Amino acid sequence: MDKKEYIPPYTITDGIVNLISNITEIVTKITINDRMSSNPRLRRDNRIKTIHASLAIENNSLSLGQVTDIIDGKRILGAPDEICEVKNAFEAYEKLLQLNPFLRKDMFLAHKVLMKDLTKEAGMFRNGGVGVFDNERLVHMAPPAELVPQLMKELLGWVEKAEVHPLIKSCVFHYEFEFIHPFADGNGRMGRMWQTLLLYRWKPLFGWLPIETLIRKRQDEYYKVLGECDRAANSKKVVEFLLENIFDALLEIAMTEQVTEQVTEQVTEQVEILLEIMGDEELTTREMMKRVGLKHRPTFRNNYLLPALKKKLIEMTIPDKPNSSKQRYVKTTR
Repeated sequence: MDKKEYIPPYTITDGIVNLISNITEIVTKITINDRMSSNPRLRRDNRIKTIHASLAIENNSLSLGQVTDIIDGKRILGAPDEICEVKNAFEAYEKLLQLNPFLRKDMFLAHKVLMKDLTKEAGMFRNGGVGVFDNERLVHMAPPAELVPQLMKELLGWVEKAEVHPLIKSCVFHYEFEFIHPFADGNGRMGRMWQTLLLYRWKPLFGWLPIETLIRKRQDEYYKVLGECDRAANSKKVVEFLLENIFDALLEIAMTEQVTEQVTEQVTEQVEILLEIMGDEELTTREMMKRVGLKHRPTFRNNYLLPALKKKLIEMTIPDKPNSSKQRYVKTTR
């Protein structure tokens, strides 16, 4: 009897379908403008943001400025291990886009560079058990080490051959990789980096898209949905969460590059609702979403927030820092 084909458990929801449609549309807009490929400085800045955010998720305490200085070859005061993490991550990302995401040997190479001088098991699958802890509470026990080679062979084989949209495929891989936890250390960094490589194979702009900066801002939610998917034995919620972050990262680039032609020119019913619920208050995105009755951030931004901003009916309270965690919005008075 032939061995049953490996298919990781996931469900495609209406929300996932809508996100894929929205992401594909905005990727087309950004690709037409194509400022990223002609601006090495922009690519480098986004790469540094990616490295800083990915390491910060793993509790690296260095600031964005310190990470930038390290990459620029400057000396800083900091913990040696944290400085090493930055140097390794930059070197790994520099090599990343030349690697084949379906080859185990390329994954080993990336991990060896990423974890050089940080673990004795750099560049190889783990030899022992590993768990994920929240303080002292065990939140995930990874499969036994002896199962890892076969599990990763099946996962990489599925990623290479499955006829699934690359966006879904990359997100499912991200979850399954974190579930298997194939390495003794560095699994979070590797999972996020490998998803970048998979997306880059689909559209090159993903090679420099700092998705990790948004994941870091929603870090608690990130770990929460990972746990929910573990319990449900289905990666649906992680796929939705990651697609939302991808869409939001693309929207930020679109706003920067002024490629928001997709936003309707007229004042829509949604914008009128937004203006009505705002009154004269300064509100965060979360507060506005709650009043409107929406939980899906991309839908809110695409249909309510961005059209209102483009028509200059509302404005940011911190316009020079659009991504500030303290950002609020207020109706325009002029």
